Amino acid sequence: VQLQAFGGGLVQAGGSLRLACAASGLTFSTYVFGWFRQAPGEEREFVAAISRSGGGTNYADSVKGRFTISRDAAKNTAYLQMNSLKPEDTSVYYCAAGRSAFYSDNNGALYVYWGQGTLVTVSS
Repeated sequence: VQLQAFGGGLVQAGGSLRLACAASGLTFSTYVFGWFRQAPGEEREFVAAISRSGGGTNYADSVKGRFTISRDAAKNTAYLQMNSLKPEDTSVYYCAAGRSAFYSDNNGALYVYWGQGTLVTVSS
């Protein structure tokens, strides 16, 4: 199983980025996908998650209304559209997948596969 996260970069405050997480080696439709982030010196935090069907989503309060998680079964890819970015969104973003995970649960413990991370830097 492999999760490849990409799409990070440097953007000015107020700008947008779209992260993608390409999954291989798993049955895409049976996994909940989530995005987490970790800034230097800080703990990993939940960002967003999406149900197996894509019909359910969950967001951290800090990104609600600005970020949108989605998934494309035809491409085995999950996305995180990030709008109105703020300097405090600067972090390494990780995608994760778990068959036993609950999209409504912010806990990352049930995600068994993790991508390598992609750096998002938001300048003020």
